[in-house]
Amino acid sequence: MDSLYAVSPLDGRYAGRTAPLREYASEAALMRARVQVEVEYLIALADLEATPFEIAADDRDFLRGLYEDFDEEDAGIVKALETEGYAGYSATRHDVKAVEYFVRHSLPDDLSGLSSWIHFALTSEDVNNLAHRLLVKPAVEDILLPELATVRDELSEMAREHRDVPMLARTHGQPATPTTFGKEMAVYAARLGRAMGRIEGATDSISGKLAGASGTYAAHVSAYPDVEWREFSREFVGNLGLEHTALATQVNPCDDLAELFDALRGANNVLLDLDRDAWLYVSDRYLGQVATEGETGSSTMPHKVNPIDFENSEGNLSKANSDLTFLGDYITTSRLQRDLSDSTVKRNIGASFAYCLLGYTKAQDGLDKVVPNEEVMREELESTPEIIGEAVQTILRREGHEDAYERVKALTRGKRVTLADFRDLFDELDVNEDVRKELHALTPAGYTGIADELVDDLD
Repeated sequence: MDSLYAVSPLDGRYAGRTAPLREYASEAALMRARVQVEVEYLIALADLEATPFEIAADDRDFLRGLYEDFDEEDAGIVKALETEGYAGYSATRHDVKAVEYFVRHSLPDDLSGLSSWIHFALTSEDVNNLAHRLLVKPAVEDILLPELATVRDELSEMAREHRDVPMLARTHGQPATPTTFGKEMAVYAARLGRAMGRIEGATDSISGKLAGASGTYAAHVSAYPDVEWREFSREFVGNLGLEHTALATQVNPCDDLAELFDALRGANNVLLDLDRDAWLYVSDRYLGQVATEGETGSSTMPHKVNPIDFENSEGNLSKANSDLTFLGDYITTSRLQRDLSDSTVKRNIGASFAYCLLGYTKAQDGLDKVVPNEEVMREELESTPEIIGEAVQTILRREGHEDAYERVKALTRGKRVTLADFRDLFDELDVNEDVRKELHALTPAGYTGIADELVDDLD
């Protein structure tokens, strides 16, 4: 019953769908990542010739086990250290200090001499900025991008399967030059592929900072002035799988995260466009929906099968974009060298990712349920013959008729016309018989250009 009392639908109604992000977006995950940074930093210090201690291979395995095997009990200890005190430690009221004390508390007696080197010369932001990025990077790579790839692949499959299914296009909401359903799905697949490329590039460029309280390495240099701390930092951050931020205040400027959030918004906008178009195609009966046995479409209208998955995707992606925009704007600013307002804001990164994930999976559900209604598409094409007017006036221009556009406009603009009306016009034209036959052969369903061939550009 706990999920029924969750403050957020992410951990309530949608908990099953957002569960894959718990490993990256929960408070326990952030604790684990902080422990990882503290442990790896301690090991890196031990590898310096200047420091008076070493860590044996077995002891390194033990230390790394503190984050590799980090579990619910460990998270509870860290929380206790922060909020109420634990094992002789008073409550820190500081989340990073609680992690430092957790690592100290976890050391066996033979490693107790390492205690003074844990968090040596660091500021909390050195740990936090790296920990957040150790979570953001795999959350995007392992969860969000694969879901986007599934949507892209499904769109590509639909594009290839229905590449030659003719369909009336609409520009400004009005009947326009026909296309094919497959080509339109190919457009979305291609756009989504490009958007994913931007996300991948931004994810690869995520960068971390380790330079002390004001970004000057002051504490490090005061303790060991002969150590090349910039090179140490560059190597340490790189070993965590991140790019290195060389110039920073106490705060990593977060331009890298803002770039990622913007890239995610780009992909979300593609899917928002798809959601709205799919909704309209369902409304126009271009797309039929598979009814789920036992499902209720409307509380009062038994016949309805609503496009709720596309609507749900649209709502969640809109919420995600709102949050991503706010995050990107907010976390790239800080008063002078540091203020703490960004700390609470960054805790919402996981929520923005969760809304993305909901949008992606709901879009998949929507696509899984729709089937192109070819008969409806063809019927509407045949009932809108005025759309061949573009082809008629273009062919006549080729033949030197300067008034071609005006003649077709007079016949069709704002009027209901038939193919017979066009054929009467063709018979009146001063053209040779081959051209007249070419005009008579025009049909709405056949006027799709090379739409079916364009699908191959997906390859």
